[in-house]
Amino acid sequence: MAKTTVSPETEITNQEELIPLYRVVLLDDDDHTYDYVIEMLQKILVFSMDEAYRHAEEVDTAGRTVLITCELPEAEFARDQIQAYGPDWRLPRSKGSMSAIVEPVGAA
Repeated sequence: MAKTTVSPETEITNQEELIPLYRVVLLDDDDHTYDYVIEMLQKILVFSMDEAYRHAEEVDTAGRTVLITCELPEAEFARDQIQAYGPDWRLPRSKGSMSAIVEPVGAA
């Protein structure tokens, strides 16, 4: 078997060290229905009905749910899409979109 050698000038780095990852976190509120959350996640993030329902349930019970983990530009785009989705027409008190944040993967 051939032996692989690395020249002294070559630095081997881990791919994860080069590209920091971020989580898109959906935050709970009382102004949006499960149907809204499911519909929004299916449309924006192309989640299946089951995936979207699981996130709706988690955000309702835990107060937050991690939707995706990706690079910063994609995370910011997803967050912005969520925050621009609009109010839940099913609830008259719903005046706007749900909130989402972007946090680095290393954050608690």
